[in-house]
Amino acid sequence: MRNNNNKGLFKNSLFYIVCFLIVLGVTFFVTSKNGQPQNKELQSSQFVQELKDNKIKSFSIQPENGVYTVSGEYRKAQSVKSNNSGSILFSNTKSETKVSSFKTKVLKNNGTINEITNYAKKNNVKMGAKAADTDGGFWSNLIFSLLPMLIIIIFFFVMMNQMGGKNGSKGGIMGVGKSKAKPTKSDVRFTDVAGEEEEKQELVEIVEFLKDPKKFTKLGAKIPHGVLLEGPPGTGKTLLAKAVSGEAGVPFYSISGSDFVEMFVGVGASRVRDLFTQAKKEAPAIIFIDEIDAVGRKRGNGMGGGHDEREQTLNQLLVEMDGFSGNDGVIVIAATNRADVLDPALTRPGRFDRKVLVGRPDVKGREAILKVHAKNKPIADNVDLHEIAKQTPGFVGADLANLLNEAALLAARRNKSEIGPSELDEAEDRVIAGPAKKDKVVSQKEQNIVANHEAGHTIVGLVLNDARVVHKVTIVPRGRAGGYAIMLPREDQQLLSKKNAMEQLAGLMGGRTAEEIIFDSLSSGASNDFEQATNLARAMVTQYGMSEKLGTVQLESPNDDPYARRYSEKTASVIDEEVRRLIDEAHGQAHDIIEQHREQHKVIADALLKYETLDEKEILSLYRTGKMPEENTSSDNEDASFEESKEQLEQKENQHQDNDED
Repeated sequence: MRNNNNKGLFKNSLFYIVCFLIVLGVTFFVTSKNGQPQNKELQSSQFVQELKDNKIKSFSIQPENGVYTVSGEYRKAQSVKSNNSGSILFSNTKSETKVSSFKTKVLKNNGTINEITNYAKKNNVKMGAKAADTDGGFWSNLIFSLLPMLIIIIFFFVMMNQMGGKNGSKGGIMGVGKSKAKPTKSDVRFTDVAGEEEEKQELVEIVEFLKDPKKFTKLGAKIPHGVLLEGPPGTGKTLLAKAVSGEAGVPFYSISGSDFVEMFVGVGASRVRDLFTQAKKEAPAIIFIDEIDAVGRKRGNGMGGGHDEREQTLNQLLVEMDGFSGNDGVIVIAATNRADVLDPALTRPGRFDRKVLVGRPDVKGREAILKVHAKNKPIADNVDLHEIAKQTPGFVGADLANLLNEAALLAARRNKSEIGPSELDEAEDRVIAGPAKKDKVVSQKEQNIVANHEAGHTIVGLVLNDARVVHKVTIVPRGRAGGYAIMLPREDQQLLSKKNAMEQLAGLMGGRTAEEIIFDSLSSGASNDFEQATNLARAMVTQYGMSEKLGTVQLESPNDDPYARRYSEKTASVIDEEVRRLIDEAHGQAHDIIEQHREQHKVIADALLKYETLDEKEILSLYRTGKMPEENTSSDNEDASFEESKEQLEQKENQHQDNDED
C-alpha cells in the first residue's frame, strides 16, 4: 500500500497525457517534411546545372527502384528557405537555413549519365557509386511511417492499463465498481475471546456448520444466512467475527459499510455483487460487514426520493442475502451499535436470522478479559486482577486492554521490570478521567473549594452506601475536572431502582451543597454534576416511569431524536417540574447529610488538602476515627467494608451500655 502511494506520480493520468504530447511533438518534429531540411532536394535539371557551374564538390550514384539516387556535397553551403506551417512545435513562419549537402533523382538513360560524367570530369568533381539497397529503403520507410502510430498505441495501452488497475487489480477508474475486500485467513480463536461465553456459544453452530454441513442438512436444518452482532463500541464484535473465521478455517472477507458507497451512482450495488461473487467462488466463506448501519439504514429517508445511492446499495444487499440466486455456503456477519436504525427488511429472518447482543462484560467477564491481555505482560505478584475487575464496572474489552497498556507504558517510564498496583491504579485514573495535571498552578482558595466540594460528594456517598461505595477521592486535576470522587457500584447491576437513583442524585448534588454550607457561595465546578443529575432525573421521569404525576409511561427513548417530541406542551411543562422536584429533593437530602456530618466533612477536606488523594481505606478511617490509618499496621477492621465497620461500632456501643447498666 505504501509503495503504491510512492508511485502516485506515475499512476496519474495527467502525467501520461503530458508525456504523450511531448513524444508526439518530438515525433512530428523529427519526421515532419516541413521541418528544417538536412539535405537540399534538387530537380535533376538543377543538379546538372549546378554540376556545370562547378558548385558541387563530390557526389555518389546509387540505383534504386528504376532510377538513380544522387547524393553529394556542395563546395560552399547553400541557402535554403523553409516553411514551418506543418510543424506542431512551430508557428506558421518562414526561415532561411544553410545546407552543405543535397539529394536528387535522375532517370536511367545514357544521355543524362554521359552528360553528368562529362561535367564531373571537366570540373574535377569526385564521383562515386553505391550498391543498390534492395531492403533497407523499404524497411526504413516502413519504420518511420509506423513509428508514430506505434507510439500512440503503446500510450493508450498504458492508459487503459492504469484505468483498469495494475495486473488486473481493483484499482483505477475501471475498477471502481469492484469490491475492496480480499480474502484473509484469521488466526484468532475462541480462546482469544474472553468474557463473552454466551455470545461464543451462539456462534459455535456457525463454525460447526462450516466444518460439517451434512450434520445439519440431513435433519433438514438450515444455517442462518446472517448473524447480526449488536452492542456498544469496544465490546469485541469484530474479534468475535474473526474468531469464527479462525475456528472454521474458511476465507474471511472484511469490509466496512462505508466502503460500498462512493460518489459514482451504482458503484455501491456493483461492489456488493462483486463481493458476493468472490465469496461464492471461495465458498464456504464468511463476509464480515463492520458498521453496517452506514449502508443499512431505513429506506425512505434519502434526499433522492428513495432512489439515492445508499438505498440502491441496500437493495442489492437484500437481494444477495436472500434472493433467487441464493448465497449457499456464504455466511454474512455484520456488526453495529445502532441496530434500531437498520431497515426491517434487512433484520428479518431469512437475512439476519440470528441477532447476538454483545453487551458490556460483568465482573467475571472483565477478570477473564484482563487475564487474556495480561498474558504477554510481566504483572507483579501482588496485583489482584479480580480486584481491578471489581473497580472497573462499565468497562468494555477495549477499555480494559487500554488500561493494561497504559500501565505497561507507565511502568516503562518508571524504569520498572514489572507492572505493579500503583501503575494499574494510575492507569485506571487515566482511562477514566485523563492524565493528571500535577504541574497546573491552582490557587490556595480554589484548592480549598475543590477539597470541600469533593469531600461533600464523599460524605453523601459514605452515608448513602446501599448501592455505591466510595473508592477514591482526589483534588489532582485530570482532564477538565479540578478533582473527582470515584463511587463504584457494590455489584454489577442490571436494574436501577428508584431508591438507588435518588441516592445517585444526592451524591451528585453533594459537591455544590458543601460549597453552599461551607463558603455560602456558588462556583462553576458543579456544572458536570448538574449535567449528570439532570440527565438521570429526566430519564427517571420520561423513561423509567418513576414520576407519580406522569405515571408509568415512556415519553422518550434513548435512541429518539432529541429535537422530536411525542408529547404536548403541557406534558413538557410537567416533565420539567418533575425533573426539578427530584433534583431539589436530592439537594435537600445532601444538605441534611452534610450538616449532620460537618466534623467528618472537615476532616476529609483537610486530608485532601494535605495528601491530595485518598483511597477507600483512608476514607473509611478518617470517617470512623478522624485519623489516617497507620502505615505499618494492618487489622481486620481496615479491610472491613463500611457496613462491617459500622456494625462493629454499634456492637461496641451496646457493650458499653450493658456494662453501664450492670
